[in-house]
Amino acid sequence: MNISYDAIKQISRAKGYQFNERGDFDLNLVGIRNLRDLQANTFNDVFCVAFRDNNKPVLLTFACTTDPGTYYRLNPANVQGTAILPAEQYLGLWKLGKHKGKYDALVQRQPTVFIRDSTRDDKLDLNARTGARELIGLNCHRARPDGTSKLVDKWSAGCQVLANSADFDQLMQLAKYAAQVYGDSFNYTLFESSDFE
Repeated sequence: MNISYDAIKQISRAKGYQFNERGDFDLNLVGIRNLRDLQANTFNDVFCVAFRDNNKPVLLTFACTTDPGTYYRLNPANVQGTAILPAEQYLGLWKLGKHKGKYDALVQRQPTVFIRDSTRDDKLDLNARTGARELIGLNCHRARPDGTSKLVDKWSAGCQVLANSADFDQLMQLAKYAAQVYGDSFNYTLFESSDFE
């Protein structure tokens, strides 16, 4: 994949999405879902933070999952099926808060539409029907408290989860700073890997 600040900016604008450049540390939070293996239970997606610092473009990339882990694909937390966030842009999706009331994270601040995968197998069904707009706690958080997690398992029932705790700490530092300047509302744009090929 050809992931760069300029590529994210160009693809965002081509799709009619918002791309923030109001000033330094105006964050663009972006996920890129890997379509090559829809049965993976690993952190095989990419979470990007694109912003300007001293008016120079900066792109940080972190290993993440944009998909629920195998546990919740086989055992949906909702009778309608496991929640999967469709690839598109979500304006004002997150704000600063606590994940499950435990630690600082980016937490869902408004209802949004999800794909509901009800097949109860390990393969993601991205063509399943979308449900009603819901506020289900679709957050951006980390996996284990220290170090890097290899498998998603129970770390995600639909949340966007960073594999490495230090990466997540860096993201949260940037988010807290940006919130002071631009307000406590963060857009999230989810692309598919095919957008960058």
